[in-house]
Amino acid sequence: MKTTRRELLKAGLYGIGIGASGLLPVPPLFARAAQALGSQTSGDGRILVVLELSGGNDGLNTVVPYGDDAYYRHRPKIGLRPARVRKIDEHFGFNSGMAGFERLYKEGKLAIVHGCGYANPSFSHFTSMAYWHTAAPNRGDEYGWVGRLADAMAPQAPTNFLVNIDARQSLAVRSKLHTPLVFDDPNKFSREGFYEERDVFARVADTGTVDNPSRRFLLDIARSAKSASALVKEAWTNYKSPVDYGITGGLDLPKVAALINAGMPTRLYYVSYRNNAFDTHVFQGDLHQRLLTYTSDAVSAFMTDVERIGRSNDVVVMMFSEFGRRVPENSNLGTDHGAANLMFVAGKKVKGGHHGKIPSLTQLDEGDNLVYTTDFRRVYATMISGWLGFKGTPAILNGEFEAFDMFS
Repeated sequence: MKTTRRELLKAGLYGIGIGASGLLPVPPLFARAAQALGSQTSGDGRILVVLELSGGNDGLNTVVPYGDDAYYRHRPKIGLRPARVRKIDEHFGFNSGMAGFERLYKEGKLAIVHGCGYANPSFSHFTSMAYWHTAAPNRGDEYGWVGRLADAMAPQAPTNFLVNIDARQSLAVRSKLHTPLVFDDPNKFSREGFYEERDVFARVADTGTVDNPSRRFLLDIARSAKSASALVKEAWTNYKSPVDYGITGGLDLPKVAALINAGMPTRLYYVSYRNNAFDTHVFQGDLHQRLLTYTSDAVSAFMTDVERIGRSNDVVVMMFSEFGRRVPENSNLGTDHGAANLMFVAGKKVKGGHHGKIPSLTQLDEGDNLVYTTDFRRVYATMISGWLGFKGTPAILNGEFEAFDMFS
């Protein structure tokens, strides 16, 4: 009953194939690259990139508490021995595959936030991720927290403010006012249809003033789709980088770099390590190390790339997973769904190091999970107010959450 006429019209467009895959919302009309570049280089041009690690990353084997004997008591077989970690202090070390994160940390460009979670945690991937997407634990919300942030920061919904690179739109970017630009492969980002219809789709008639609001809206969307696909393809075609993102292609971060390099006025990007990759129930060791290597290499390369194009002072990457893993190893040399977890924030302006209270490995909950010590919305609040400089955090997150002192 809350669905608006405008939303119904948008939904109707999916059936006629506008969008990157037939399931994606149509992006708004792009501004010209020169205008976008001007807005990007103004004083309020800071960019937030959110990287979702889907599946529930095992934080204890990511940043390893090798200095705590309790860790090895809980994980006698899959616990990483001190000789196999990249030590960053007398208590913690990165998984051996995380050379990129080790470098960022030692350069002071990586913050580790401990004990992130929420009360009464869900162990369902779908439910818990919905709570993180909406910043509304144990209830959810109609719109995503990134979408609400876009609405609050830019209520006039300027074009290209919000970009989601994925095969389908994330709940996190669902917005009341904005239509996120959603695409997967820049080379295939176009209006879908039969080959015989290509000439019709390529032409959007300029009919001048249109009195019928429904027809005017449909024509605007058609123009928007055509313009968006052309500009994304152009940005990707013109993007040439010597930076090596690793064998995964960089987890869509090179596409973000391409749009930044093209001068898009986007302030909020959302990408993910897809397909529940971090759900490591069985024989976790080698698989988890590879996943962390791919992630670490991609984020480190992205930081190098934005430095190369002169935007390193403007870009921060926040990383999260929908939950951590249970503290004790399971009988399959893996780990099961848990609760509290780590979050990471990377960027040139980040105050690197440890943030938040470290959870106890001896005082677990009834399910042998870490008890959360940091409400994850504190990290969101840190991105909103501390990084983006927007002061309306309570309205976006439905409450007051103390931000960390994380940025220089």
